[in-house]
Amino acid sequence: METKKRFWNEYQKEIAQDDYFYERSCIRQTFFPGSEATFLKILRQDLGKQIVDDPKIHTCTGIGYHSDIVPFETTMAICARLFSLMNDSGLKNYVPSCVTSFGIFNEVLDTWKHFPEQLEKTRENLRKATGREFEIPQNIAHPSDIIYHFRKELKEKMKYRLINKETGEPLRVVEHIGCHYSKIFSEKSVGGSEFPHVLAGMIEEWGGEVVDYPERRHCCGFGFRQYLVMANRGYSVANSKKKFESMKPYKPDFIVTNCPGCAMFMDKWQYTIAEMEGTTYDDQGKGIPVLTYEEMTGMLLGYNPWDTGMQIHQVQAEQLFDKIGIEYDPQDKYTGKSGKFLGEPEKPTHLVV
Repeated sequence: METKKRFWNEYQKEIAQDDYFYERSCIRQTFFPGSEATFLKILRQDLGKQIVDDPKIHTCTGIGYHSDIVPFETTMAICARLFSLMNDSGLKNYVPSCVTSFGIFNEVLDTWKHFPEQLEKTRENLRKATGREFEIPQNIAHPSDIIYHFRKELKEKMKYRLINKETGEPLRVVEHIGCHYSKIFSEKSVGGSEFPHVLAGMIEEWGGEVVDYPERRHCCGFGFRQYLVMANRGYSVANSKKKFESMKPYKPDFIVTNCPGCAMFMDKWQYTIAEMEGTTYDDQGKGIPVLTYEEMTGMLLGYNPWDTGMQIHQVQAEQLFDKIGIEYDPQDKYTGKSGKFLGEPEKPTHLVV
């Protein structure tokens, strides 16, 4: 315990209290756009914080960089332009939505720290390309850091807890930490790679029980080259399958992640495996719901789950709502903001919907 306490103390990080500049994620806007809107609502409405959502933001190039398509020099210039947009807003606390962006920015800043000539070259490249200047952020925090930081304040505002309403027992939750959050620059994450606590802290504070299973820290299998190259996708699904088989005996009620790729793959690979093998990893054939941390937070705050976008998941979450006692209208599930019915997706062959 003393050793754990010493390491835990080493992995505390500074998280800004207010005045955030938010950088949306290219893939999150595609996979889970409701999660980003939910995060902004939580910050502004429930926590009363200032957060700027600039429409001029753009990709950090993370996927292209990690796929060996975009050179690192280009990535540094792109990140510098994003920092210059933050400077335009008058803010100094940078909040990237995606964990890949989080890893990219920390890699760029670490490079500039150890090789200041690269910082000056990046300033010159940005100036030549755009005429812009930039200053380095005072603080970089992932949105899951911020939700974790304010978990106690949010608890006071929550309508629900991670408790089974019928049994009174804590829900059993699998937390999955994105590799680019805790494994690249571990000192920049809450708890590092040894004791990552950013999601576990939310779960425990809000009444749930964290499931500790053998493959808890195994990668979900995204691995850019594994998925972007179609011939390699078997490697990706095999990684997720290994995790599902490992967690199944512990009967988790749901999975929560802080990475858009992890959430997407752990959700949709369950559908894929069910279609390929007729296998699901729960007792009812419905699969294990996979939530983003914003969806989990919004759900407990009493937000309409369809407004947070939970209907776009492949494994449906109504079973989870019913366990907690969350109110929802099934008729609104596929109704757009205009009130128009959008139509229901085709039902899968094996997953029970």
